[in-house]
Amino acid sequence: MVNPAHGTGGQSHDESLSDLKPVPRIAIQAFCETREVAAVIEAAAADRRMSKAHVKVQMGGLAVAVEFYQGAPTPNLVIVESSEQRDTLLNRLDSLADVCDAGTKVFVIGHINDVLLFRELMRRGVSEYVVAPFGIFDLIKSVSELYTTANAAPLGRSIGFFGAKGGCGASTICHNVAWAISTTFKHDVILADLDLPFGTGGIDFNQDPTQGIGDALLAPDRVDDVYLDRLLTKCSDHFNLLAAPATLDRCFDITDTAMEPIVDLVRASVPAVVFDIPHMWASWTRNTMRNLDEIVIVTCPDLASLRNAKNLIDDLKAARPNDAPPRLLINMNGVPKRPEIKPEEFSRALEVPLLAVIPFEPQLFGNAANNGQMIAEMDPKHALGETFRSIAQTVMGKAEIRVAKKPTAGLSLFSRFKKRA
Repeated sequence: MVNPAHGTGGQSHDESLSDLKPVPRIAIQAFCETREVAAVIEAAAADRRMSKAHVKVQMGGLAVAVEFYQGAPTPNLVIVESSEQRDTLLNRLDSLADVCDAGTKVFVIGHINDVLLFRELMRRGVSEYVVAPFGIFDLIKSVSELYTTANAAPLGRSIGFFGAKGGCGASTICHNVAWAISTTFKHDVILADLDLPFGTGGIDFNQDPTQGIGDALLAPDRVDDVYLDRLLTKCSDHFNLLAAPATLDRCFDITDTAMEPIVDLVRASVPAVVFDIPHMWASWTRNTMRNLDEIVIVTCPDLASLRNAKNLIDDLKAARPNDAPPRLLINMNGVPKRPEIKPEEFSRALEVPLLAVIPFEPQLFGNAANNGQMIAEMDPKHALGETFRSIAQTVMGKAEIRVAKKPTAGLSLFSRFKKRA
C-alpha cells in the first residue's frame, strides 16, 4: 500500500482506475484509530464505485468494534484499524470472531509491515490486511476484489418462500420477512417476485413498476449488473423490488434453467435475495428452489397442506442431501369454525420444527394490503412485527443470541465463522 498523497505508486492514474470494479450493495462498518485512515475510508465511500455500498465510519479501533457487536448484527464487511503489537492484535481479533455473524468478512488495517503477522492473519480467516498509509483507490480495489473476483463466493443469501397450497398467504409472509431483513440488518435486499402473471409485489409495496423480471427473461443476453439496476424498483433505502409483470398479455413458457442467470446475478449484487415462488410445480420452480440457501414452506393447518408439505419436504431433502431441510411455517392459524391440525401435531407428522405460527388476523393483514404497507410499517408495536424480525434473523443465519465469550486459544477466525454457520 502507498501513501494517499502519492496516488497509486508506479501505476498511472488512468491505469489504476481501469482495474477498479464497482463494489456491490454491501454494508460496511469501519472502526478507525487515526483520523488519517478514517478520512481515506470516507473519501473512498464518496467515490462512484462505492455508491451502492452503505459505509459507516467511527473511531475506536478493534476494542470498540468488539464491544459494539456484542449486541448488534455484523455487516457484510468489518474494517478495523489497529496499531497494536502482534499478540495484542491477534487476541482482539479472537474476541471479534466471537461476536461476528457467519459470512462477515474482516479487513484489517495495521501499522506493522510483518510477513509473519500477515500469514497468521490469513490463517485465522482474515480476508485482507493492509498497512497504512494507503490511497483511496487501493482501498476500493481491495474491497471490490473480495466480492467480484472469479473465485469469490456469492455475496447474497438466497431465501425462497413457497406455498404448500394456493391461498395460504405465502406471498404476504414472504414480503413481510423481506422487509424485516432490510429494516433489521440494514442490508440491501432484493425481493424477486417470480409469480409472473399474478405477482402482488407491486401492490403490496404500493408501487407501479414499468420494468421487472419479465424484461430480464425476455432479454437474457442483456442481463448484467447495469441492466439489473434499471429493472429494480427502489422502495426504501435498503429495499428493492424486482417486480413481476402481473399481466396476461403474454405467456411466459420458460425453460428449466431460464431463472438461473437472474438468480446468480442478484445473489452477486446484494446481501439478501428473497424469492416469492408461485404455487406451481414446474421444472423451473423446482430447479430454483433446489439451488437456494434457505427454503420456507408456508402452509395452512389443514390436511391438504400437510400432504403437500410432506411431498415438498421429501423431494427437497432428496435433492439437497447436504443442506438443512426446508423450514416450516404455519399461516392463518385459528380460523373460526374450521377444523385444524394442531401446530405441534403438524410439525411432528413432518418431522420438521416449526419456524413460526402466524395467527389468522384478516383485518390486520387486509388493512396492510390495502394501504400498500407491511405489518411493521402500519403498526410498529404489533407483536407480529417482532415475529417477522425473528423469522428474518433465522433465515439470514443470525438468530443466535450473542453472549460475550473469552477467546479460546488456537481457535481460528475461520473455524469460528464456520461453527456459527
